[in-house]
Amino acid sequence: MKTRTVNLGPVEAIALGHGMCFVVVGKEIAVFRSRAGKLFAVSNRCPHRQGPLVDGVIDDAQVICPLHGHKFDLTTGHGSETGECVKTYRVWEENGQLILGGVQ
Repeated sequence: MKTRTVNLGPVEAIALGHGMCFVVVGKEIAVFRSRAGKLFAVSNRCPHRQGPLVDGVIDDAQVICPLHGHKFDLTTGHGSETGECVKTYRVWEENGQLILGGVQ
């Protein structure tokens, strides 16, 4: 299946230490910018109770679900609970723009 690369706009639209949700090809994708400026992108919904991960707290390379406190590694998608994972996406900055890749 062919994947897409999408320009999401200026990287500065996401404040350091925060996230923003984008709908791409009908999928909610949370894009986070760590306090150090590193970018991460994952499915926005927690697999446990469908909590919006974009509203969670990011700590280094983890996001904490706002509904129940489960943690997800933003680089691998692996959760703190057995078997719970979120999909990760490639995301990078190019000429000041936020680029998302690997969306089907």
